[in-house]
Amino acid sequence: MYGAPVDLSFKNICSLEDAWTEEPSRGLRPLKRNSERKFPSRSLRLNNNDILDLHDLQKTVSYFLAEPSQLAWLDLSFNSISHIDKVLCELRELRVLYLHGNSIFILSEVDRLGALPHLHTITLHGNVIETNKAYRNRVISALPQLKTMDFGAVTRQERVMAKIWHQSNSRIRATGY
Repeated sequence: MYGAPVDLSFKNICSLEDAWTEEPSRGLRPLKRNSERKFPSRSLRLNNNDILDLHDLQKTVSYFLAEPSQLAWLDLSFNSISHIDKVLCELRELRVLYLHGNSIFILSEVDRLGALPHLHTITLHGNVIETNKAYRNRVISALPQLKTMDFGAVTRQERVMAKIWHQSNSRIRATGY
């Protein structure tokens, strides 16, 4: 059985390496450590900090979690992240990813997350990419397994529209029209 989320939110963390010196906040469920002083959790909260990049994400996950490969829920919301780093694609068991309230500005970087086979929930609102008129279609097209996006259900109609959008954009890119 897995334990409570490891909560490193509101710690004024600027780089993920800074997180290693922090003690997780206590939640409603007590945090327990194993004999290696790691937490038997599948959830990591790093929200509401000032993290700029995800360079040391794997090391940070390994530092805190007893089974880092089992990370299923990652909250990176309300930081200063500007890119969807490829390191996120190494989190193969990730199911929920919160990236809202950051500074992500390249919509095509969402495509990278298609490598995550179990990802069913994502938040990206509050980023510059949200202003792109193709935002929702692009994300749903890139992540067809999504059930929830920006705290709202992905509807059957949205899936159809995203598929049409993808096909028309693929044709435009192939022909130049």
